[in-house]
Amino acid sequence: MGDKTTCDHIVEAADQLFYRQGYEHTSFSDIADAVQISRGNFYYHFKTKDEILDAVIDLRIGNTQKMLERWESEEEHPEDRIKRYIHILLTNWSKIKYFGCPVGTLCTELAKLNHTSQEEASKVFTLFRTWLRQQFILLGHKKDADALAMHVLAWSQGVATLASTFHDKKFVRKEVKQMCEWLKSYSNPLILGFRFEFCKNLTKMEF
Repeated sequence: MGDKTTCDHIVEAADQLFYRQGYEHTSFSDIADAVQISRGNFYYHFKTKDEILDAVIDLRIGNTQKMLERWESEEEHPEDRIKRYIHILLTNWSKIKYFGCPVGTLCTELAKLNHTSQEEASKVFTLFRTWLRQQFILLGHKKDADALAMHVLAWSQGVATLASTFHDKKFVRKEVKQMCEWLKSYSNPLILGFRFEFCKNLTKMEF
């Protein structure tokens, strides 16, 4: 393996271990064993676990950005794009039921540790928040876009936490369905507004 490839493997392995075991409970040895490299080769790329954490956060930010861009290219309507985010709860069910949300769990752990990287880790949530806000703006809810984005984030995080607690997929399906129904009520406000104005003007017409 070349240097870059080895580094990539280390970061990817650390990403999975931090998610499954937690940052604090993952050692250098755990990561080196997962990548099957010597400790000396490992230290050549990373001197501290904090350096690995920074690389993992960068990886997650990059992957999240690519995912959001893919959703935008694959889905024409903002409502359908937001649904892609909501359905992560089912798409990643096999992992969420055991380990929770990778973003939420890392942010929570770093906050408990008062780690210097907690603000950097929260940037993944900020990416989702900014992207969701933009989708609600496109739906015509500019004034409340950020509040709606935060509501979706909070709702999904709550579901992810309970999913990993009770392992109840039926509950997750029900919540996803309710979230989509709630979202539908916020779709096409311009059309709804046009209908309201049309009916209001119609009552004023003299025949």
